[in-house]
Amino acid sequence: MASGVLRIVLLTLGWEELPKAVSVHGASQDEILREPVPGILLQVDGGWVLLDTGFNTALIRDPWLAARYHGRPGYTAVLPGPGEPLEEALAAAGVPFDGIHAVGVSHLHLDHAGGLKLFAGRVPVHAQRRELEYGLSPGPDAEEHAVYRVDFDDPRIDWRLADGDAEIAPGVTAVSTPGHTPGHQSFVVRLDESVGGGGFVFAFDAADLTENLEHELPVGAFVGVTAEETVEPIRRLKALAAETGYRLVPGHDPVVWPALGAELAGRRWG
Repeated sequence: MASGVLRIVLLTLGWEELPKAVSVHGASQDEILREPVPGILLQVDGGWVLLDTGFNTALIRDPWLAARYHGRPGYTAVLPGPGEPLEEALAAAGVPFDGIHAVGVSHLHLDHAGGLKLFAGRVPVHAQRRELEYGLSPGPDAEEHAVYRVDFDDPRIDWRLADGDAEIAPGVTAVSTPGHTPGHQSFVVRLDESVGGGGFVFAFDAADLTENLEHELPVGAFVGVTAEETVEPIRRLKALAAETGYRLVPGHDPVVWPALGAELAGRRWG
């Protein structure tokens, strides 16, 4: 049996047009980036693991819900097609929907947890306990930080909650990287020796862009910490990448994400 990941497929589940200042603390509010919304499919023994789920499309397509949840000035959510982005992406990858046997969510922001509705009552969903507690906390703070409980407050979701680092599948380890949100987690992916070994460290929103990593620049959006404190998770991920020799991948980089997706799509997986 394989002890690591057998194949990686990167998904682009939409785009966000937003000020660079959201990704890099102190950057210009006038510089607008079109950042990909990431999802990752990981083939392991027994099926596929999905990391992150993209938008809740109903909150974008319905004009009243869009005004309620997507009405922030300077921000535009862009869907890739007329249907459900995850269903379309899975079909394009040749992966049946019922082939997914577990979901890991980096955090509960609207562009990462919006597709959880598709998995309620179906498969386990891995998250940090602190993240869910924050998302379900009373008062307006979570929603003011774009964490909408309509995306995940569902009694049918089979939560598997961690208190720190945890292996969620063979070769897939969630790494606690709080700051962007209180329970944000990144993922270390170890490839099986049968497909060449090696691996990746996927930062997700602990570092949106390459410059966050290369220059250790604080991220622009954070909860309960100072901007400077968001550099510590970046340093931890860089140390993990150096220790393992794995490639460190930023979460929303508009150049890195499509290039790596094409590279992995063209790779021979055995």
